[in-house]
Amino acid sequence: MTLHKINKKIVSYKVLSKEIAEVVQPVVEEPSLESMNENLARPEVLLGSTYKIKTPQSEHALYITINDIILNQGTEHEERRPYEIFINSKNMEHFQWVLALTRLISAVFRKGGDATFLVEEMKAVFDPHGGYFKKGGVFMPSLVAEIGHAIESHMKHIGMIKSEKMTDHQKLFLDEKRAEFDAQHGESDNGEFPEKAVLCTKCSTKAMVLMDGCMTCLNCGESKCG
Repeated sequence: MTLHKINKKIVSYKVLSKEIAEVVQPVVEEPSLESMNENLARPEVLLGSTYKIKTPQSEHALYITINDIILNQGTEHEERRPYEIFINSKNMEHFQWVLALTRLISAVFRKGGDATFLVEEMKAVFDPHGGYFKKGGVFMPSLVAEIGHAIESHMKHIGMIKSEKMTDHQKLFLDEKRAEFDAQHGESDNGEFPEKAVLCTKCSTKAMVLMDGCMTCLNCGESKCG
């Protein structure tokens, strides 16, 4: 124990706790992270991806281009986020509402925050005249829904939406079920789902068949028996 001699008059005193007496560690200020917001200036160069949509409702295809901005470039917090969207086609029938849709979606992108809700909202739009099936048996309830699917594919590509991938065990199980169904009904494996398949409510693909007394989807594995 060290003794200290006090030469001056004591005017007040204070008892220090152990926590207060400990050496205070310097606080390191975290660098400010750049996030999406409507005041963020548009860079001269943006990364873009283009998706082609061909529907049986029109002889002309639609081309959807989504341009992305890179936030916090060169750091461990670097991320790619959609900034704007353009839709082009020779078919001028839908020009008015397609132009309005692109401007609204681009505004939502630049607003920042979680823009993934757009996907489910658009995929839930139904055409009163009826939807259509794409190659592979995937049902599209409307053209707007297919644009939503394209945006979903892009968001999965840049990491905004995490893909639900099947395990190797699940893939093997579905392959075995497909082979078993083809053997029982004499169908050939032509890369498409069986003609007798019905629409799966989970993945919107015409791939659900009756197996062992249970409706099972050969595309996503959805089963009515759990």
